[in-house]
Amino acid sequence: MNLSVRNQLTIGAGLVLLMVLTREYHFSSLHSLPGASWAIFFLAGLYLRAIWPLAGFFVLTWALDFSAYTWGGASNFCLTSSYVFLLPAYSAIWYAGSWYARRYKLEWQTLLPLSLSLITGAAVCEIFSSGGFYFFSGRFEETTLIEFGHRLVQYFPQYFGSLVFYIGIAAVIHTMFLFVQGSFRANNNRAI
Repeated sequence: MNLSVRNQLTIGAGLVLLMVLTREYHFSSLHSLPGASWAIFFLAGLYLRAIWPLAGFFVLTWALDFSAYTWGGASNFCLTSSYVFLLPAYSAIWYAGSWYARRYKLEWQTLLPLSLSLITGAAVCEIFSSGGFYFFSGRFEETTLIEFGHRLVQYFPQYFGSLVFYIGIAAVIHTMFLFVQGSFRANNNRAI
């Protein structure tokens, strides 16, 4: 996964656009697209070698949410002191992508580390984001681990499904790019 700076910038710009289009309370209702935040942080960890894009995506997420609540008329129900738990949540899913990048191979065996990184990263992300909100937002009068477990069972599959949806699309694009790149190299070798 040694991408050129140009390719990393292109991927980063695409991820920024995807965040703007799919962040809840913005344009997603127009397109019925599920939120892509988890996938964006995972893909940033996978494709973008530097750590500074992690901070950049945090800032972008905050700016989009702040603008939606301030000027867009979105509910501020989720904007509590527990919002800070998104930092370790998104860091976990970013790290999962970064971990997988070091194990990536262009062969079918790559599915095992990919699956492990997606499941582990998503689970840790969900525990921090939903757990932080449930236990520390002040929106729930009585909090219990049992009730939190019920909420995990209720909401995690939907979030994980959105993650897998976007990662699947990214995998298809990645594979197509490799195919085109391989065809281009093969044609150049024949010409020589």
